[in-house]
Amino acid sequence: MSATGLDAEVDVDTMTLTRYVLNEQRKVKGATGSLTMLLNSLLTAIKAISTAVRRAGFAKLGTAVGVANVQGEDQKKLDVLANDLFINMLKSSFEVGVMVSEENEQCIEVTAAERGKYVVAFDPLDGSSNIDCLVSIGSIFGIWKKICEGPACEADLLQSGREQVAAGYALYGSATMIVLSTGQGVNGFTLDPAVGEFVLTDPNMTIPKRGKIFSINEGYTQYWDESTTKYIEECKRPKDGGAPLGARYVGSMVADMHRTLKYGGIFLYPASTKSPKGKLRLLYECCPMAYIIEQAGGKASSGVKPILDIQPTDIHQRAPIFIGSVENVDDYLRIRDECNKAEKK
Repeated sequence: MSATGLDAEVDVDTMTLTRYVLNEQRKVKGATGSLTMLLNSLLTAIKAISTAVRRAGFAKLGTAVGVANVQGEDQKKLDVLANDLFINMLKSSFEVGVMVSEENEQCIEVTAAERGKYVVAFDPLDGSSNIDCLVSIGSIFGIWKKICEGPACEADLLQSGREQVAAGYALYGSATMIVLSTGQGVNGFTLDPAVGEFVLTDPNMTIPKRGKIFSINEGYTQYWDESTTKYIEECKRPKDGGAPLGARYVGSMVADMHRTLKYGGIFLYPASTKSPKGKLRLLYECCPMAYIIEQAGGKASSGVKPILDIQPTDIHQRAPIFIGSVENVDDYLRIRDECNKAEKK
């Protein structure tokens, strides 16, 4: 019997996400706790979304609302709910000055009474087209400090991913998990429904230097450039005669990236003749994921430069991305360099 007198063992020293962030805060000289308050507000939104996702089928939340978002994608009821939760919870933290969401054409400004020193970019419900078929979906967020004088504005959002102070994603799968980095590595926290808290279950997450899985939408093969085509061919038929890589593609970035982080490999969403500038959004998809993967020991590139070094010029800017294990990404970049050299001859 445990010290609490219960038949089952009970962890009386649980490391919750809030406790973890508070511990990290103590290590930073001059820390005020404002980032902790902001993250707590995000946790509230994510818990509410997790509950809604579990009931999506019963509440018909996967039904389209008949409106397209700024990306031209059909919105579902759950999209709208998740977006409203993120916006309202972040405003109520009193720590955010301006936000950008995948679902809003303009940046979201905060009233003077609620305004804070951080700016947040988020995709409130990544992969929502998969709601009806019960595939894992998620939320993605990146956090920066405002840099402009005066009230926070859109210019504060146009910072490179290298300037993020924190980034993370929530995965609504067989369990709900938050993977978070505040610049000191990556940790995973799983929601314990019994106590309603995110508990540290995956400390110090690192990505293998090489993985055996590649992840790309091969339905777009005809739109790829030569380097992407050659790389995927090499994944399937290695020149050294070794075993081919396995192909896995969910169509939800959070789900695909979580698998890539856990098992290693590479996730690719290249530019193409159909999407010349890439498909995924830089500020609230590519930058947060690149931050997490680099903190975990991996690599993220646009094919030209590291994702985190791209200077955004638009809040909904798109970018190609090649992200995952260092050696897998380097393999792709080697082939890209070879193709570029051949083209110049």
